[in-house]
Amino acid sequence: MANYIPSVGMEVHAELATRTKMFCRCPVSFGGEANTRVCPVCLGLPGTLPVPNRAAVEMVLRTALALNCKIAMESVFHRKNYFYPDLPKGYQVSQYGETNPLGYHGFLEIPTAEGGLKRITIRRVHLEEDTGKLMHLPNGGSGVDYNRAGTPLMEIVTGFNPETGVPDISTPDEAKEYLTQLRLILLYLGVCDGKMEEGSLRCEPNISIRPFGVDKLGTKSELKNLNSFRSVQLGVAFEVRRQTAVLDEGGIVLQETRGWNEQREASFAMRLKESENDYRYFPDPDLIPMQFDEATIADLRASLPELPLAKLRRYQDSLGLSTYDASVLVADRDWATYFEACVQLGGDPKGVCNWMNSEFARLLNESGQAAAESNVTPAHIVDLLRILAEGQINGKMAKTIFADSFESGKLPSELAAGGGQITDEDAVREIVRGVLAANPAIVEKFRSGNEGVKGFLVGQVMKQSEGRANPQLAQKLVLEELAV
Repeated sequence: MANYIPSVGMEVHAELATRTKMFCRCPVSFGGEANTRVCPVCLGLPGTLPVPNRAAVEMVLRTALALNCKIAMESVFHRKNYFYPDLPKGYQVSQYGETNPLGYHGFLEIPTAEGGLKRITIRRVHLEEDTGKLMHLPNGGSGVDYNRAGTPLMEIVTGFNPETGVPDISTPDEAKEYLTQLRLILLYLGVCDGKMEEGSLRCEPNISIRPFGVDKLGTKSELKNLNSFRSVQLGVAFEVRRQTAVLDEGGIVLQETRGWNEQREASFAMRLKESENDYRYFPDPDLIPMQFDEATIADLRASLPELPLAKLRRYQDSLGLSTYDASVLVADRDWATYFEACVQLGGDPKGVCNWMNSEFARLLNESGQAAAESNVTPAHIVDLLRILAEGQINGKMAKTIFADSFESGKLPSELAAGGGQITDEDAVREIVRGVLAANPAIVEKFRSGNEGVKGFLVGQVMKQSEGRANPQLAQKLVLEELAV
């Protein structure tokens, strides 16, 4: 059996987070009654003219800049011609060419298992309109819902490594990591909601294999509309196995489009894949070229937020967080924003991270709330860490007080007032003496050499003080009184 090198190209479609469609003012939203968000323009009725959505154009430009792309200072829309029931006009408005898309020749870096970074070449970032949605009806027939038709759609396509001439992605894990990092960037930019389960982010890997020592790429197959990280990882792995088996048996891998069966975790043939020439691209005569100036691009570049990978590095290098802790925070833009608000208020980064990723996350999960919806503000976290560091409360008390704070919205220091940690030596000593007097048999065991019973006595002190006695002080005084 021959050994093969896989190559994976990634096409990702992201529905843009605009209020209206790409060329008309119909609203964009998920679900709802079929064919209720349509008009003559998005239905492609004769005599209608498209008007581009400026917000969608700016979202694609910002994404292209975030992906280190060159910007096409003049860019035109093309008609991609094919006939399918979900395409009411008989063509899709898209963009074609090597340097015509709004963004081209960029890159995205992904973390590797070895702790380094791998650069993935981005061939183009272009703007187009989405199609409608074919539906299987309960009576056995089929229908088309055009609510989605005309929704602004951004396509991000990986390219070939300029040094090797082959795609940068070669494993299922790299394909999954690429999609993970790309989705995070889109979320940080606010250009897509990233809800793969609703179809607003869809991935189509193109997979081929070639024998070791052969430079020419093999025939590729395309997996359509995968909607989870797991599906991408499993789909690429399955295609590598399937194509390997075909070649080992003396067969020929066909250039085809394949669907993905989630239950069987297997792909299936749909149709032979078209070539670019089959679509008969030509510039759309109803849409004038888009032109941009340097000042506009500079403003858009300045509007970019700190991106996930840069934030991850800063959390590790400047704030001293571990890779794991930093990754958990960065994986959610709002969670990272909350963390930074705590740090800006003076909270210790590691302490804030520990409370957020443990107790706070648990309480939010149990209540079904987001951090911004809860009673706990960054000031609550910082206040809790302060009174804990000052010794006003101990760790056990902190958890109870934090839970009360989560319910009531009161600051932890308010809840601890009058019921904080007992650090007065005379007060704790009085409790210790009471415990020893109440447990003479245990005291005698300790004095007879069984020092293990000391833990029981300290526990009784904590119990009598309702957990408020300083544990270290309680242990110290128990030993002192036992030595008398």
